[in-house]
Amino acid sequence: QLHLQESGPGLVKPSQTLSLTCTVSGGSIETSYYYWNWIRQAPGKGLEWIGAIGSDGITYINPSLKSHTSISRDTSKDQFSLQLSSVTPEDTAVYYCNVLLGRPYWGQGTQVTVSS
Repeated sequence: QLHLQESGPGLVKPSQTLSLTCTVSGGSIETSYYYWNWIRQAPGKGLEWIGAIGSDGITYINPSLKSHTSISRDTSKDQFSLQLSSVTPEDTAVYYCNVLLGRPYWGQGTQVTVSS
């Protein structure tokens, strides 16, 4: 059974870099043709796709976030990570990692608050 788990700080100061990691168990992030996603939901808003990394390591970033977003991976640990630089309070959200493998698998989500 595939399991995804997000980890990272719950509080980040404005202008700092937010770093989150998704640890995958029960599967490999190198499984062909799958895309490992980061998605967030700000208070009172809908889901926003941030970006993804493919099984080949190629990344895809939401154009609206591209200037300060990067996604990386550590295949030896089956982890993929999100870095969001120069954060503002508008980046406050619940952050999820996700993959579609026949059906969507979601991490439980992690609350990130940007505040001084």
